[in-house]
Amino acid sequence: MTAAEEPAEQPAVGTPSAGRALIEAGTPVAGSMSQAAAGVVFEPATARVQVDERFVAVLRTAAEDAAGISVGRERVRAGAALAFAVEYAATAHRAGRPVRIDRYFTPRPGSRPAAEALTEAVVAAARRSTDERRVRHLGYLLAEVAVSPDLDAELVGRALRLTDGLSWRQLALLAAVGRRDRISLPMAPLDDEPRAWTAWGAREDVAELQRAGLLDPPPAQPRPGGAALPRLRPADLRLTRRGVLLHRLLVLEVLRDEAVAAALGDLGLPRS
Repeated sequence: MTAAEEPAEQPAVGTPSAGRALIEAGTPVAGSMSQAAAGVVFEPATARVQVDERFVAVLRTAAEDAAGISVGRERVRAGAALAFAVEYAATAHRAGRPVRIDRYFTPRPGSRPAAEALTEAVVAAARRSTDERRVRHLGYLLAEVAVSPDLDAELVGRALRLTDGLSWRQLALLAAVGRRDRISLPMAPLDDEPRAWTAWGAREDVAELQRAGLLDPPPAQPRPGGAALPRLRPADLRLTRRGVLLHRLLVLEVLRDEAVAAALGDLGLPRS
């Protein structure tokens, strides 16, 4: 038999595809759930967890496209984001939230589906997110959009760009304000120039969220004649419509209670 006639070498049985290996690489951030998520994406017929096949196909494409990431922790974060997307998609499925049936998963004229473009953007955001606590909620964003026909791709892209500039503590502060009906926010007024550096940094985080239009009231403006400005109390804060959008997309409702408590504690105020 000549070399030209020899059969092509077949991949070893049980060898995971490069895309599957990428999702499994997310274990340091997403834990053992990464293994199960990889099974859902690459062996959906045998998976115990049910996720819509259109969403699974998008995640599979994203994993295969990103499989060549060579930077260690970037690879971990990319895989973890896709694993978390599977986790929340399964939760939405169990809750009876169907995947959208509009054109979100359909190729656009001269372009790929919006679902694929957004998934690539989220994977890129996860790779940049050196604070890896944010990766869970980036993955959740993908699954939330997949069941939210009222959110178009342009709107979600705008929200994702805004999210890219927010720290973990700022996300926790948004989560705190979003669950004000379940927890008591501090009634004491915030000092505009606290002496402790941690409190000063947390106060700056609040001010940035106000300036970004994510929290009401907006920053107080100087009054004529130099009259004293009203002191802001955390209990007075409310999510703006823009803040509500980020809270929903990132599923901050489930951000861990201890992270919320830590962010409020950084403000250096007594709890009411």
